[in-house]
Amino acid sequence: MSSALKRTPLAAAHEAAGAKMVPFFGWEMPLHYGSQLEEHHAVRSAGGIFDVSHMTVVDISGPDATAFLQRLLTQDVATLAPGQASYGALLNEAGGVIDDLIAYRRAEGYRLIVNAATRDEDLAWLEAHRTGAVEITERAELAMLAVQGPQALERATAWLGAAAPALAALPAFAFMEDGDRFLARTGYTGEDGFEVVLPAAEAVDAWATLLAAGLAPAGLGARDTLRLEAGMNLYGQDMDQAVSPLEANMGWTVAWAPEDRAFLGREALAALKAEGVPTRQVGLRLEGKGVLRGGLEVFQEGPDGAWAPVGTLTSGAFSPTLKEGIGLARIKATVPKAAMLAVEMRGQYRRVLRCRPPFIKKRS
Repeated sequence: MSSALKRTPLAAAHEAAGAKMVPFFGWEMPLHYGSQLEEHHAVRSAGGIFDVSHMTVVDISGPDATAFLQRLLTQDVATLAPGQASYGALLNEAGGVIDDLIAYRRAEGYRLIVNAATRDEDLAWLEAHRTGAVEITERAELAMLAVQGPQALERATAWLGAAAPALAALPAFAFMEDGDRFLARTGYTGEDGFEVVLPAAEAVDAWATLLAAGLAPAGLGARDTLRLEAGMNLYGQDMDQAVSPLEANMGWTVAWAPEDRAFLGREALAALKAEGVPTRQVGLRLEGKGVLRGGLEVFQEGPDGAWAPVGTLTSGAFSPTLKEGIGLARIKATVPKAAMLAVEMRGQYRRVLRCRPPFIKKRS
């Protein structure tokens, strides 16, 4: 691997476990530990653990922190009580998504967890728009793990210690702080579980203890098929700075009230909403055998039997749970829900069924 790639505190542990390491937005990360399929099923059936220390943790503090984030984010952080979090986006002036992120309201200030792929753009954007008494602190000394699956909390009980009952009682998108552990009921798999931010120096022991408790190590491959089954977007594929949240099934993250909250991108989104959103994100399921892949063109069958292009798959994979090809696509908003759709694969038009994500029901 190139020496230019960053390594998480767990890189040596991944290699010792036989992980296939790959470049991922400037980081050297585990793709799988021998079987992506087994890792996927382990998370769906019991529990798995992901190293997500490549994510960027940013703390926002100061007397004007709330006003600052009210100006920058689509979600209304002023409605959050300490211990609550919300999912939303950072937009450019044209309404495009710079990044999707979770904002956590702490006793003092906020914590943002943003994507590795957009770290530089995010930090530059935050700094460029910083006004008033606001401090922006990247917490590069922290690591992050995601513990996911129907038995995730049960298997992590010993490691969680006295915090276990309180964490289990929290609803989705709530969090607690237990000493130097930041424990959140969030995730990217559609399963129950939690994510923990902790000092990097404690990550190796935490990883080993959780593995010993029966949680399976899982890599980027399983993480992608799990999130796709759950209908969750991947930045850079399902949305980017040229795509608005209204076109990426993220309209629900936009808090339009109060009407005088002039967040960046609001005017562009309002105009788009008034004019009519030109495209929409939908789920697709492939009829018969095969795998859907991002980049495939989507076609609509006309009255004369001819196929006309109406969109593109942004994400696609074979679903290990459903045992069929699934994908997210952005298609023209004018396409009727009952329209016959297809993708072109190896010179043939293959029928796809339109559906509303998620492809599997959320487990909790």
